[in-house]
Amino acid sequence: MTALSPSYRAAACQSRLFAALPAEVRDPLLAVARVTCHPRGTAVFHQGDRAHSLHIVAEGWVKLYRIAPNGTEAVVGVMTRGQSFGEPIALRGCDYPVSAEAVTDCALVAVPSDALLSLIRARPEAAISILSSTFLHLQSLVEQIEQLKARSGAQRVAEFLLDLCPDGAEAATVTLPYDKVLIAGRLGMKPESLSRAFARLRDHGVRVTQSSAAIASVAALRDLAHADPAGAWARAV
Repeated sequence: MTALSPSYRAAACQSRLFAALPAEVRDPLLAVARVTCHPRGTAVFHQGDRAHSLHIVAEGWVKLYRIAPNGTEAVVGVMTRGQSFGEPIALRGCDYPVSAEAVTDCALVAVPSDALLSLIRARPEAAISILSSTFLHLQSLVEQIEQLKARSGAQRVAEFLLDLCPDGAEAATVTLPYDKVLIAGRLGMKPESLSRAFARLRDHGVRVTQSSAAIASVAALRDLAHADPAGAWARAV
């Protein structure tokens, strides 16, 4: 474990956890935070491990997942630079309900949970930022459930690609950030269903290769993603 470089400090400061904290509250936490490096395919922690830190991604991508009793893997989230995870569990000192794995080489900023608890006791106003971060995580999970239940496969893929597009772009070629098996798991699809969804997006000006997607019209793709589900199912399920 190493101390934070300016780049990693910047990644931590843009996280939902720290972005709203004033410098005099944030800096003591960053002073005790450390960077952990994880090669691709290695575990950050396992489901059932006791939580001692919360994490912020400084570089790369991390997969959060659960293993069902039948051995099936369910992807709960995929996190990248500036995104935090594990806050509520670390604060409670509970066991992690998910496992975390580096899906690329990655660096994480680990903030000890006891330091965060000490801060809350000393500066109760900091709890508002913690509650806000927890609420945003909950909101994200609600949006994932809405996607799974109320959107077609093509719409889910369209939304995923839109999130990769630069702000304000009329057209874009985006790099797929991780392999298609993980993309399928993240979107609640089987790999073959993802392939069919990619094929259906050709009618909407999207051409997907092994590692990238060329989008002829971001507006047209957004129209598909936000279309009425009943109409979208008729066209794209």
